[in-house]
Amino acid sequence: MLRNTYSDRLFLVLILVVLCIVPGSAQVMTSMEDITGGTFKEPYSQKEITGLPAFRRIAVVSHPVPESNIRIEVWLPAKNWNGRFLGTGNGGGAGSISYGALVSGLRRGFAVANTDMGTSPAAHLLYDSPEKWKDFGYRATHEMTVVAKKFIREYYGKEPLYSYFQGCSTGGQQALSEAQRYPEDYDGILAGAPANNRTHLHAMFLWCHALCNEDPSLMFTKEQLQKITETVIRRNAGKDGGASTDNFLTDPRMAVADVNEFSSFLSEKQVEILEKILNGPVNSVTGKRIYCPFPPGSEDKPSGLEYFQGKSAVEGLLYPFIWAFGKEFDYRKFDFDRDMAKVDSMLAPILNANNPDLLPLKKRNGKIIMYTGTCDPIVPFQDAVNYYERVVEKIGSLEETQDFFRYFIIPGMNHCGGGPGVNDFGQSFPTPPNPDREQDVLTLLMNWVERNEAPERMIATRYKDGTVEMQRPVYPYPDFPRYKGGDPAKFRNYERVTHPRGIVPVPAGKYLK
Repeated sequence: MLRNTYSDRLFLVLILVVLCIVPGSAQVMTSMEDITGGTFKEPYSQKEITGLPAFRRIAVVSHPVPESNIRIEVWLPAKNWNGRFLGTGNGGGAGSISYGALVSGLRRGFAVANTDMGTSPAAHLLYDSPEKWKDFGYRATHEMTVVAKKFIREYYGKEPLYSYFQGCSTGGQQALSEAQRYPEDYDGILAGAPANNRTHLHAMFLWCHALCNEDPSLMFTKEQLQKITETVIRRNAGKDGGASTDNFLTDPRMAVADVNEFSSFLSEKQVEILEKILNGPVNSVTGKRIYCPFPPGSEDKPSGLEYFQGKSAVEGLLYPFIWAFGKEFDYRKFDFDRDMAKVDSMLAPILNANNPDLLPLKKRNGKIIMYTGTCDPIVPFQDAVNYYERVVEKIGSLEETQDFFRYFIIPGMNHCGGGPGVNDFGQSFPTPPNPDREQDVLTLLMNWVERNEAPERMIATRYKDGTVEMQRPVYPYPDFPRYKGGDPAKFRNYERVTHPRGIVPVPAGKYLK
């Protein structure tokens, strides 16, 4: 039985509209409705979502400063609330509410919230908007968290037992930003493919786009990209712990590649371009590394070079440079020495979540699970390896770090999901939903926070038409699965082994801030 009804709370709603929920901030409630029929229509797309439990939907616009316009939605289960709060992340440049994240959390019984991060209508339009850059970088996520907890207290008459955050890509950046800036906000944090080294990640996008567009006639065709990946896989599959029949790499750090192998289907100039791309962006004067390259074996993925070299990448991937240089930004004139320094001076303190000092979170017994896919060209797993190693250095040892922070590298997974390898472990929408804790990373995180059961293994799955096609065990870094014989699709045919730590390209220190 709910403690409060809509009519009982009308006066409170009026107060909340006028007063500040977050100190120094003002909110305007734009909608509050009880969804009882199991169906909800998204306000902007008009997409109809069915099969929902009854819930209260609260929509708020938050203004921590006059220039801010942060949209927040909070969904509160009318029955069978699990007593927990789940903050959820967005993706890309955000700009709209992620209703899929809200639906997923609601169906699991959470009081759940999401924010458009204050970048509506589109991130690339926010030149001359430094306060909105701050909203995107960190402020909107914290606002969402504080606002949601306030409504939870008012609706249920009590605090959530535990608070969790779940996000991937930009949502992973939000996750690590929360851990670094606001360690008191969440008890458990799930950070997928974190875009936390934001300015330098986008430098990699720009590096690839500029190289591929020096001469449009030299752009890589889909067939060429497929041949590049096939060549890499043929040379390395089965040598990194996976099965020799795999069409993906288990640990691309062990891959050996020779660009001369591509000369049979690429022109000499294309080979030169590809070599620069596979090396990753460097300072044009000093030669120092700015960011790591995308992993070998991911060259042909739709979210990789095919996307990077296209026109849509300018708006979709280069918006931080538009923020720094204005709407007339011309990628062809970008200087990876002088202009990179300007971008970092303006945006790195706002957008990047590179601080390895997670001691405040550790001291309050918070937990983090981070995951990345080995076949992700959008946010290369190598950058997450670098960040994790810096946390280990700051904390003092791998053992002490694993007491509160564990990192899983998923063989063959693309960006946040999909890809030729195993790619489903409950990170977003399990197919089908599976409550088994080893196959559901959020359950693993909850058990770690609430029962002190540290995650030693996940079972990651690839489904086809709703049935299991392949499974692999996945272990906390630096451990990986190693094939030991038998059916390679069965997770029991793999054993746990420790691989060397690090062994990824490391950017210069100035590009880790």
